[in-house]
Amino acid sequence: MAPLADVFPSAEFRDDLAGRGGATAARCYQCATCSSVCQLAPDDGPFPRRQMLKAQWGLGDQLVNDPAVWLCHQCNDCTVRCPRDAKPGDVMQTVRSLVVEKLATPAFMGRLVAKAGSTWPLLLGAPFLFWVLVLYAVTGLQVPAEMKEYKDVVPHWLIYAVFFPVAGLVTLAIFPSGLRFWNLLGSSGRRSGSFVPNLVPVLIEISTHKRFGSCDAAASRRWGHFALLWGFVGAAVTSGLLLLAIYVLKSEMPLPLLHPFKVLGNLSAVLLVVGGAILLYNRLVGGDRTGSSTAFDNFFLFVVILVIATGVLTEVGRFQFQPALNTWIYILHLTVVLCLFATFPYSKFAHMVYRMLAMVHERMTRPV
Repeated sequence: MAPLADVFPSAEFRDDLAGRGGATAARCYQCATCSSVCQLAPDDGPFPRRQMLKAQWGLGDQLVNDPAVWLCHQCNDCTVRCPRDAKPGDVMQTVRSLVVEKLATPAFMGRLVAKAGSTWPLLLGAPFLFWVLVLYAVTGLQVPAEMKEYKDVVPHWLIYAVFFPVAGLVTLAIFPSGLRFWNLLGSSGRRSGSFVPNLVPVLIEISTHKRFGSCDAAASRRWGHFALLWGFVGAAVTSGLLLLAIYVLKSEMPLPLLHPFKVLGNLSAVLLVVGGAILLYNRLVGGDRTGSSTAFDNFFLFVVILVIATGVLTEVGRFQFQPALNTWIYILHLTVVLCLFATFPYSKFAHMVYRMLAMVHERMTRPV
């Protein structure tokens, strides 16, 4: 006779799940429609039926090491076909937010971002106040008579002095969380092979958003996420190229509009605008096809849209706006970018890390 597994139901987990938007899990009566219609669920490990049962029981300790929670891309084919309106896609999304909070390092930051519905003034206000105080101390918050370059508002060295350490701290924060998650995944199946050879095809799959192509109800989600991903990648590459132009090539700033670096930056901005618009449209009119909105999700989307909007206004404003208005738009842009950076390990941005690890784990546990 096989040994019985220990089961530790948690009323606290059920309460947290319900409070974050997963209360509909209680409606599930295990008909298996969700697993039957899911195009992403493998035959030997279908989801989300089993995860819905674990959620009902409050088995948070089992859900946190369940790779299926992250292999789900919230296509919502399950939600639109659920006969009980249990919204499995929303429940899985809520579970992911709870996992991100549980694994957060430091823990207080996870709680702060998880409760963005009430903490958003602090999450946005703190970086804004930071920039205002730092700029007042360094430059006296002086507004240039003519807006030629943004270094007249914020010196380049100050941007590096802020964002490089923040990037380092974010990396230090996400690494132990990711390592802990990877170790937890190991308890759900025996892995074989090496990490890197399995990571490469996963990165290629993520870069094309291939799995989103299997979605039906929320098919447009693929292109919104795809445009945002490559828009951010393009923006990051452009930032690196600008450093090359400034300090190695000694190029005169600002660069001409047809300069290759400038063209790449503008194309990246277009991708960000298109991706943000698609996701916002889906969120506003998608209904069950794109899932219910929670404060956790809305805060992340709001910050992303603010980054895009202020970035575009900063670019346009140099030619169209008065220096004083443009100065404050630029400070607001730096504020939301800093917020996006600082909350990376604790927001939906962290999905990139956890889903990637779950997909690598899936490859390494496949039968030979």
